[in-house]
Amino acid sequence: MADPMRIRAQAAGGKATVRVLMSHEMETGQRKDAAGKVIPAWYIQHVTAKHNDKVVLTAQWGPSVSKNPFMQFSIKSAKAGDKVAVTWVDNKGDTRTDEAVVS
Repeated sequence: MADPMRIRAQAAGGKATVRVLMSHEMETGQRKDAAGKVIPAWYIQHVTAKHNDKVVLTAQWGPSVSKNPFMQFSIKSAKAGDKVAVTWVDNKGDTRTDEAVVS
């Protein structure tokens, strides 16, 4: 299982800014190892963010996203104490969900 995501959600001015740092190797399938063998593709394909169990963001990613990707977005009408959950699914079927509380 992958390491936990680092999620920070801060409310200001009637919205919350959410910053997410995901821990994932994100291999493209085009690099070779020291022996010359191709390293298989392994990357995040789907990302979903929820605010109090309501989907507020969905994204489809491909192999060109960098290792340990960072994502930032805003949620209107979010306030301190609200819950934000982020889920990713990679091309091997692995999944990770982490939550944070808006401060």
